[in-house]
Amino acid sequence: MQFEIGRAYGGLPPPEESGWPHSRDHQYSLCLICEDRPGEEFRALPWLAGRSRRPTPRAPARMVITWGSEPNSRIEEIARTIIETPFTRRTWSELLFLLTGIPIAFLGFAFIGVTLTAGVVLAITFIGLAIIAIAVRGARGIGGIQRRLAAALLNEAIEEPRAFSPRPGYLGWLQSALRDRTGWKAMAYVAIKVPLSIVAFFTAFSVWWDAFRNLTYPFWGIANHGGLAEWGVIQVLFHPGYLSPWNSGPIVGLATVITGVVFFFIAPWPVRFFDYLDRLLMRTLLAPDAMTVRIRNLERARAQTVDASAATLRRIERDLHDSTQAQLVALAMRLGMAKEKLADPDHLDIDQVANLVNDAHKGAKEAIVELRDIARGIHPPALDVGLEGALATLAARSTIPTELIATIDERPSPAIEAIAYFCVAELMANVAQHAFASRATVSCSQQGRWLRLVVRDDGIGGARAVSTGSTSSGLSGLSERVRTVDGNFEVTSPPRGPTVVTVDLPLRA
Repeated sequence: MQFEIGRAYGGLPPPEESGWPHSRDHQYSLCLICEDRPGEEFRALPWLAGRSRRPTPRAPARMVITWGSEPNSRIEEIARTIIETPFTRRTWSELLFLLTGIPIAFLGFAFIGVTLTAGVVLAITFIGLAIIAIAVRGARGIGGIQRRLAAALLNEAIEEPRAFSPRPGYLGWLQSALRDRTGWKAMAYVAIKVPLSIVAFFTAFSVWWDAFRNLTYPFWGIANHGGLAEWGVIQVLFHPGYLSPWNSGPIVGLATVITGVVFFFIAPWPVRFFDYLDRLLMRTLLAPDAMTVRIRNLERARAQTVDASAATLRRIERDLHDSTQAQLVALAMRLGMAKEKLADPDHLDIDQVANLVNDAHKGAKEAIVELRDIARGIHPPALDVGLEGALATLAARSTIPTELIATIDERPSPAIEAIAYFCVAELMANVAQHAFASRATVSCSQQGRWLRLVVRDDGIGGARAVSTGSTSSGLSGLSERVRTVDGNFEVTSPPRGPTVVTVDLPLRA
């Protein structure tokens, strides 16, 4: 079942014609579409809404709310996720991260404990302070190992903190090391990681161990005449012999294998839970503080803005030099030749002069068109009527059927409107050229002080941002453009689709 809520602004019939006392300037209507009976529609009477904040007419907007025809689709999705999870690469990467992090945590804790103890004992001398400084620097190195391990196995990109920059001299190095907040935070991470690893090993890994032991029971249990595979949290939660009242026999073997299968599908989730806690811990203690991240983002955004402005200026200069300037030079030459012909009345050829003037007139019109195209690349004229109208123009010009859903209460700043327009234009061009899609949807909505753009298509999927060297194009270029205003750019495009690109922009830049 689909509910379509349409909205039209302005242009309502008089109250005596419609039967509704609408003194407002827009109305809503509800359309119910039955998926099983696509030829039938049930349209409800329109009802009036509150007065629009802007009296300027805007483009029509629609919102479609769809419920699946099968009520058990959500249950089937959960069941499919549970069945497929143990066989995914992510599950085994998370297990490997858990097992690899345990010895790193214990070795790091032993190193920090020994060095800190020795440093505190010898703190009355400079040797003790140097040992403490070595402990802080070592903790920073352990934090770096954990960040790289999380990036390799969990695909968790934790930003690197500011590099250690000591002051000159031994005392300067010692003072810088003892004041290194990154090292002390990494030391706190190691101290919390150790008990977390113990609990994770006793609970999450023990479920994997019991699953493996139960599944292989026919190979070792029969030869040993029994002996259940209970260890860790399973042994705590269940009493011995919970699988069967007997100690041996085929019933115990069958029950053990069935239990192993159940544990096999349950085991990934405790590991994922503890890895999630570890992610939170790393983001809190191993990532740079908010001020450092903000400064770094501003520096990167400023550099990207400068590069983008320089590229735009080079493009405009190249277009003017290679195209428009050549047209104007040819125009001047034709007018000069016509002037020379007119200066010699004795040998005046009216037809030749007319041809030169016609060619000059044609060249002038071509130069005007090219100048208009260059100006359109700087600021699209469609934005003069607002972002909603510009997006409606893009949707209408698309080569594939495109549905536009636009709800904007407050007009964004011109810079944000331009970025949003170019993002949608580039994404729609990608859909038409590469997605092999049959339809697309463009959604533009205001959420508080943010503007959210969502472009969705039913194509083949597999879209990803690609950067080559120092130049970026396509999705990568759009991501850089969005980040210059502290926006967010996210692409979700699994193989076989659908592709969903979400762009979040502030209303004011």
